[in-house]
Amino acid sequence: MMKVILLLLVLFLIVCAVSASITKNVLVSIIIFMSYSLIMSIIWVFLQAPDLAITEAAVGAGVTTVLFFATLRRINAIDAQDKKEERREQDKK
Repeated sequence: MMKVILLLLVLFLIVCAVSASITKNVLVSIIIFMSYSLIMSIIWVFLQAPDLAITEAAVGAGVTTVLFFATLRRINAIDAQDKKEERREQDKK
């Protein structure tokens, strides 16, 4: 049973890695990257490495995600992307 769960986690990890690199929306890519880190921390727990799991959860999902969002906000990438999507929706109407 544990091997099945671990296999599903690894498959989901691969899906997150591929989709984070393919996605064109920066915000979605950051959220996928955060879920990748959380899944990786769960895998570290299954591999009986709780110190790595805590580090992965804190740094990978926590600090890195906050820094990505802060950087995007600072360079106005989030606002520019939102305006671009609004223009696309208005053009469709």
